[in-house]
Amino acid sequence: MSATVVIDRRSEPVMPSSCGSGCGCASASKPAVQPPPEGKVSVNGVEIEAEAIAREIQNHPAGDGAAAWRSAAQALVLRELMLQAARAAGLDPRPEKDHAGRLETEEEALIRAILDLAPEPQKAGDAECRRYYDANPHRFRMPSLIEASHILLEPGSGDPDGWEKAEREARALAAELGDDAADFAAAARAFSACPTSRQDGSLGQVRPGELVAEIQSVLEQLPEQTTSRAPVRSRFGWHVLRHHRSIPGKTLPYEMAAGKIAEMLDARAWMMSVAAYVLQLAREADIEGVVLDPDSMAVASPPPPRATGGPMSASL
Repeated sequence: MSATVVIDRRSEPVMPSSCGSGCGCASASKPAVQPPPEGKVSVNGVEIEAEAIAREIQNHPAGDGAAAWRSAAQALVLRELMLQAARAAGLDPRPEKDHAGRLETEEEALIRAILDLAPEPQKAGDAECRRYYDANPHRFRMPSLIEASHILLEPGSGDPDGWEKAEREARALAAELGDDAADFAAAARAFSACPTSRQDGSLGQVRPGELVAEIQSVLEQLPEQTTSRAPVRSRFGWHVLRHHRSIPGKTLPYEMAAGKIAEMLDARAWMMSVAAYVLQLAREADIEGVVLDPDSMAVASPPPPRATGGPMSASL
């Protein structure tokens, strides 16, 4: 189990994945780094075992083993510090369920209880929210969208002959189709090697940068309600493209953004309050082997568990 100090009850945002033909991308996980040998790590005489730090490292990706080890050790020290403080305060663990219905462990409940003792920060008012909105207009600009479709013709082999044959087929198809939407949809169902063929080749409404650069560039130059007269090559094959319509971007009105801005500012204030509270506890404790400072508190303390509603927009 990760040594995250606060239980974050918000749902994780899920990004839509695109078709397997390369109309989007997927991130690969990084292998865990190995911990470097370090000295004793303890909190008020309670030692954090090296094996526990080694297990925790997988939750703290970093550029090198030393940095990952420090982050993992800090997280475990903070966890132990919170548990000791909760027990010293005589707090009783009262496990609650998170957004996914998972019941907290008793230790997680104790950590939440001790953090509830942090000073409650003042809630963000309308004036503060509006100042943030006015100072960050780019964060509330909805991007322009292109509603598009494609037909993918994959080469039968990776050699030049296979690519040339696929290109000839794609060019013949593009020349035959014209700009009729129904003909394009039928051709996508019949000939496209992409799973989007089941949706008439539809790529949906795409933002700048969501497609591979070669396809994005051609789509942006195509007029609405037209099909490309020449196919576009990507590393996945040849694409015949159709630009259905463009949807101009617009700025979200303050009234629609105010609630999310207040959530974000309140979460930020809560994090700062918790970080200051935990830092004070750390100053009063006997900690060996790692240094706890405001920066490490910020890394180890996620947003408040009491937030309501869904996850805040990444645009904030």
